[in-house]
Amino acid sequence: MIRAKVIGAGGYGGVGLVELLLGHPEVKITRLVAAADVGIAMSDLWPHLKGFCDEPILSYDDPRAKEPADVVFFATPDGVGMKYAEDELQRGAKIIDFSGDFRFQQLEVYNEYARRAGKPIAHASPHLLPQAVYGLPELESPRLNSDARLVGNAGCFAVSVLLGLAPAARYDLIDPDRVICDCKTAVSGAGKKPQAAHHYPVRYENMNAYRLSGHQHVCEIEQELERLSGRPYRIVFTAQVVPMCRGILSCLYGELRPGVGRAQVLEAYRTYHASHPFVRIYDRSAAIGTVHVRGSNFCNLIVDVDERTNTLRVISHIDNLVKGQAGNAVQNMNVLFGLPQTMGLMKFGSNP
Repeated sequence: MIRAKVIGAGGYGGVGLVELLLGHPEVKITRLVAAADVGIAMSDLWPHLKGFCDEPILSYDDPRAKEPADVVFFATPDGVGMKYAEDELQRGAKIIDFSGDFRFQQLEVYNEYARRAGKPIAHASPHLLPQAVYGLPELESPRLNSDARLVGNAGCFAVSVLLGLAPAARYDLIDPDRVICDCKTAVSGAGKKPQAAHHYPVRYENMNAYRLSGHQHVCEIEQELERLSGRPYRIVFTAQVVPMCRGILSCLYGELRPGVGRAQVLEAYRTYHASHPFVRIYDRSAAIGTVHVRGSNFCNLIVDVDERTNTLRVISHIDNLVKGQAGNAVQNMNVLFGLPQTMGLMKFGSNP
């Protein structure tokens, strides 16, 4: 059995991860760690886990929290994993970090990410960045394999955009300088900690765009599209928050290369994603929305071409807390340990 330690167990990312790991046939959760809610049983914090996970949450300073594990998940905000990753690596663990701390190999790219996110620029462990691997299995990075030890789990917006644009980038279907990403996210993407901007009276019947000066996920999106295509990408990205609990809907647009038509686009998308069990391709007639991936690790893509304007149009649907976070992390773990990517994840969501 794979011994798993979850750091940041009490948040939305942590509890979603615990839910999935409890159902994984090859994993045993050995320790739950967090900065808050220390000493509280996981099932007291999250009552739906009563009888399934009654372990107490430990502080990171607790000697039990430092016991070795095979995999350590940092379901934590930016700045935490970079402080403690080296200790866990020295204990022999593989690490999957939910934040942006290890999504970039180059320090200058991380610095731009941190600037956009409003975080301190200084990285606490810059020497670890060259060994970090970007964690989105569907991008088929040759570095994401059983030899990897440090994975930066992809950001939720990035997952929705990259799954929707990867085939276009790989097969050079669109102009890399004319890409628009119009993305809407549910409120749970802001995390568990209460904030004035996400208070119920503020969010109810209200939607708004934010971080128009530059969203941090643009850095990883452009990084990975360039790796796939071999040429630089410059995207226009607009993030919006909508009054619902979970889900991301991304409307993606790109100007098609001359001679590229709808049939070629659909063939390219079906070919690229044929070996990706969590990506489902639909044409323009599909009547689907975010509810149809809620609670699952699936990404549903409507792939279309507007012939009048010669524009690729892809509508990407994911659950921001599963494929956009905890589910993708478990999928990465499966890759790191040579297990089928679908293990512990092949389940449909709930509807209605």
